[in-house]
Amino acid sequence: MCGFLTEFCFGNNGLSESKHFEGLLALSKHRGPDSTHVVQGVDYHMGFNRLAVLDLSENGNQPKYSPSKRYHVVFNGEIYNYKELEKQYGLKCLTSTSDTEILVHLLDVLGVAETLTVLNGMFAMAIIDIQTNTFYLARDFAGIKPLFYGVSKQGIVAASQFNQIFKHDWFKAQLELRPDVVKEYFGFGYMPAPNTIYRDIFQVNPGTYLKISDTGAISSFVFKAFSKDGMSRFSDAKDETADVMDAVIGDSVRQQLVSDVPLACFLSGGIDSPLIVAMAKRKQESIKGYTIGVSEAELDERKAASAYAKHLDLEQHIHTIEAKDLLASIDVHFGLLSEPFGDYSSVPTYLISKIAKQGNTVMLSGDGGDELFFGYPRMLDVIKKRWWFVIPFGIRKPLVRLFNKLGIIRTWAPYHYKSLADFIKSKQQYVFKDDLDAFFPSSAFSKELDRLYCFENSMNKNRLLQGLRYTEFYGHLQRVLVKVDRMSMANSLEVRVPFLGKQVIDRAWQMDSGLGREHAILKKVLRDVMRRYYPDTLITSGKKGFAVPMDHWLRNQLREDVETLIFDMPFYASELMDVEAVRGYVRRFYDRQHGSAWGVWHVYAWQKWAVSEGVI
Repeated sequence: MCGFLTEFCFGNNGLSESKHFEGLLALSKHRGPDSTHVVQGVDYHMGFNRLAVLDLSENGNQPKYSPSKRYHVVFNGEIYNYKELEKQYGLKCLTSTSDTEILVHLLDVLGVAETLTVLNGMFAMAIIDIQTNTFYLARDFAGIKPLFYGVSKQGIVAASQFNQIFKHDWFKAQLELRPDVVKEYFGFGYMPAPNTIYRDIFQVNPGTYLKISDTGAISSFVFKAFSKDGMSRFSDAKDETADVMDAVIGDSVRQQLVSDVPLACFLSGGIDSPLIVAMAKRKQESIKGYTIGVSEAELDERKAASAYAKHLDLEQHIHTIEAKDLLASIDVHFGLLSEPFGDYSSVPTYLISKIAKQGNTVMLSGDGGDELFFGYPRMLDVIKKRWWFVIPFGIRKPLVRLFNKLGIIRTWAPYHYKSLADFIKSKQQYVFKDDLDAFFPSSAFSKELDRLYCFENSMNKNRLLQGLRYTEFYGHLQRVLVKVDRMSMANSLEVRVPFLGKQVIDRAWQMDSGLGREHAILKKVLRDVMRRYYPDTLITSGKKGFAVPMDHWLRNQLREDVETLIFDMPFYASELMDVEAVRGYVRRFYDRQHGSAWGVWHVYAWQKWAVSEGVI
């Protein structure tokens, strides 16, 4: 794991000053505190901050040349199947035991495009092909690791962090906000790839690599993608499906336990992380679990998580988060985000990562299980209410007026949406459509986001389920992965995600929904696998998702800071939105008339980020 920064200039344009480059690289020092190295070629800069996980010697340092000296590489992440690839391709003359060593050898043997297809891991990488003077950027198929890039007349800059690019001399004097992506942030709480809030600065899509010539020509290629329609190949038989998923998830856990530094697991009271912990415990007896809780009983997971730990005879570390912990960490938390991000569960994620780092460098998490195995109640809600959108819109309109008179309209969400696509999109939004349209009366979403949430009103149940999984994977999951990456790496902690191993995703995507024949049991497949590790009496209805009493904290401990930032300070990007509508939304929240803690946090986080990065 690391933080990296690269420059590749076009034509005869010069590189930035070394001092400026090194200053920007230092912004990601928390991602890699163990060593820093910078190299400069004729038309490129590469800088790397290393968090040593495999081969702790200097042999594991980067940037790294391939044996032929054709390729020069910086690589953030882990390749889990690197040992298998070493054997498969008969790689010789290795100078280290790191996965990066295998990567650079593979580049010489297979080239860039084919190498990417054989990797199983989480990664973001920048590669210079010195022979052809070509620059490559590539990101893992699940989008676990971040990869930002900016394109200017001088050249291209790629980095692990957003602020390393918008603060770069090639961009900082000409930043232009994108209204569509700013609106997406306020609705969804993050910047959906491939865009960012600034024109000319982008994110590499999951499963994609870019090929950039020295003239500035950019080509994009998909090396791994998952279909919106899915591919049902597995039997619906309970035991067969459970056998397959038990095997592939277990294999992913096995691969991700490889580490030369201490490793442990996050443990919640739900389904996903307890399954990962149980599998890890069978392979590594001494593994530990880390759990957080809050004093509010309806949000607390300590009791359920402790029951799992007791059954496994697991050493468990339990920590309780209180308002004082939030207040003590809030400014540091926002200062380390580097990009606008509105998921307030990032705060407990930051705190548990800080605690886990005290004895570990690598953690396993249960993220991805909900998205792959239909774990969200909103999925079932869409299935139950899809019939409404089969009715032609011209007929629905008078029905809405009738129901409105009867007082039903306010209690049934589908009435508010013109299409099934809009209804599904609303399920992942945290500021609702009417409020968002009031904030941004002249802006629409980007075409990329509209494509992600494209659904026909009359889709059958199975196609709709596969489409829902697709939007969860390429939509909501990306927000979760931003949270986990930024907050763990803020503490120099690597988090691995076994559910997002290639073998798990491939198998999950090939099977039926796993919700049972009546599509009524969330994460049915995982529950069937769980019964092989835990008794039924322990298997809970679901985790709280690192929940904290943010509604209470916003109304009390954080209120003064929220009101100062939103009502007293200049509002960033005010020219793009109706600021009074935004402020009115926050006022109504405090008056208990309207709004949600999530929506207010989106606004607060926007202002907090802008202050932290000095853009207002």
